[in-house]
Amino acid sequence: MPAKTAARDSFYFVTGSDEAEVKKTALELARQLSPGDDPFALETLDGAVGTADEAAEKISDAIQALLTIPFFGGAKLVWLKSATFLSDTPAGRSETVGAKLEQLSRIVEQGLPEGVRFLLSAPQPDKRRSAYKVLSKLGRMTVCDKPDFGFNATEEDVERWVADRASASGARLSPEAVGVLSARVGADTRQIDQELEKLSLAYGGDQAITAAQVRELVSATRAGGIFDLSNAIAARDLNGALACLRQLLRQKESAVGILLAAIVPTVRNLLLAKDLLERYRLQPPAQPFHFTAALNRLPDEAIRHLPKKKDGGINAYGIGLAAKQCGAFTLGELRRNLELCRQCNLDLVSSHLDEQTLLSRLLIQLLMRD
Repeated sequence: MPAKTAARDSFYFVTGSDEAEVKKTALELARQLSPGDDPFALETLDGAVGTADEAAEKISDAIQALLTIPFFGGAKLVWLKSATFLSDTPAGRSETVGAKLEQLSRIVEQGLPEGVRFLLSAPQPDKRRSAYKVLSKLGRMTVCDKPDFGFNATEEDVERWVADRASASGARLSPEAVGVLSARVGADTRQIDQELEKLSLAYGGDQAITAAQVRELVSATRAGGIFDLSNAIAARDLNGALACLRQLLRQKESAVGILLAAIVPTVRNLLLAKDLLERYRLQPPAQPFHFTAALNRLPDEAIRHLPKKKDGGINAYGIGLAAKQCGAFTLGELRRNLELCRQCNLDLVSSHLDEQTLLSRLLIQLLMRD
C-alpha cells in the first residue's frame, strides 16, 4: 500500500466572505505549494460552476486527480479553485453534490498519497453545511472575511481599516488622503487594493500621497462626491465646492438630496463645533477622533443636542471633524449660513429658478468672504 500524508500536512482550505481576498490568498498559496516549475506538478480545476451536475463532475475530477500518483514521480499540487458549490446555491444544496463532498472529505481525512497536496479555495461559503464544517476541521484553514465593523461602526472605523490596508501594501497616504479614499471606496477590499496599487504607481515616492492626488485618480462615487463637497465647504473653497456640485448634478443626484445630505449637515456641524470651542474654550483637535475625550469632559447639557448615531450615542467623529475645520468661519457667519440653508430648501420647492442656480447661489453666499 502506498504511503499516505496526513490531512494536516496535505490539505489547505482557503475560504471566507471576501471573494477578492480568497482569490488573492489562494493564488499566493498555490505559488508557494506548487512543486517547482514542472507544469505536470500543478493540476488546476475551476470550481466556479453553475449547476449541480457540473459541481458533482468537478468534485469527481478533483478526487481522481488526488488519487493519481504523479506520472514522473515526485510531488504534485491539486488546486480546486473558486468552488461555488460550498455556497448557499441550488448546486450547493444538491444532495448529489453533498454526497460527492462527503466522499472528497473522507479521502482527505484518510490521507492523500505521499507527495500529493490539495488546495481548495471557496469564497462565500455556507457555514451551516456539514461539508463546510468537516472540511474546516481538516488540514490548514485560512479564513478571508470582509471587515465587520459592527452595528455601531463610524467613519473612523472605516478610515482606520483603510489606513491599515494602505500601510500593509506599502502605500503612504496623508490622513486627509485616507479620508477621501475611504469615502470614495469604503470597505471594498478588491477596489481598495486596486486603487492603492494605482496610487502607488502614479504617485509613490518619498512624499505621502495627498488628498488631491486621490481625487484625481480615484473615481468619484455618490458618497465620495458628498464627502468632497463637505470638505470644500469646511475649507471655504468656493471653486472646489462648485466643481463638486457640478459633478454631483452630472451624476443625476437631486438638488434636495445634495442640500440635505452634504450642505446642511456640514454647516450644522461646523456651527455646533464652533459654539462648543468658544463656549467652553476648547482647542481644535489634531485629529477628529481626539475630540471624543474633550466631549466626554463636558456636562450633559452641553452635548445632549449634538447629532446622534444609530445606537443613540453622539457622533463624536463628525463633530470632531467639524471642530478641526471650523476655523475658517466666525460663529456669526455659521449662524447666518444655517439660515441661508433653510431659505434655499424653501426656494428649491417654490422658486422658478433652476436647481443648479439655487445651489450655486447658496454656496457663493456660504463661502464668499466679506
